[in-house]
Amino acid sequence: MSQDMQTPALTTVWTEIPVTDLEAGAAFYRQVFGWEMPITQMGPERVAAFGSGGVGGNLVAGPVAGGKGPVIHLLVPETVEAATERALAAGATTEGPLLSIPPGRYQVIHDPDGNRIGLFEPAMQGT
Repeated sequence: MSQDMQTPALTTVWTEIPVTDLEAGAAFYRQVFGWEMPITQMGPERVAAFGSGGVGGNLVAGPVAGGKGPVIHLLVPETVEAATERALAAGATTEGPLLSIPPGRYQVIHDPDGNRIGLFEPAMQGT
């Protein structure tokens, strides 16, 4: 590897979260995050898109990881605890405890399809 190599500022372009039922998956993420997630045709697939002004993603019908895939951390609209309560009410389960790290706090959940999602709350700036 060359010593001139650097890590680019942007390393993630978008994410795709597989779900078994696109409409049910979109309903779950709407309930947890309060997002508008229109289902649209993107190339050959129907997707429910989320995010704007930065890295976002899609829900897409496809094979799910069943609790064994990577964790995708998503920003919650307020506290981790509130988002976790909504996720549990919508059919999620938790994986391990709520964790604090220098950038913030997060709780890993499994959505109804078993996808590992980190509910992330950033640390307060300037405190």
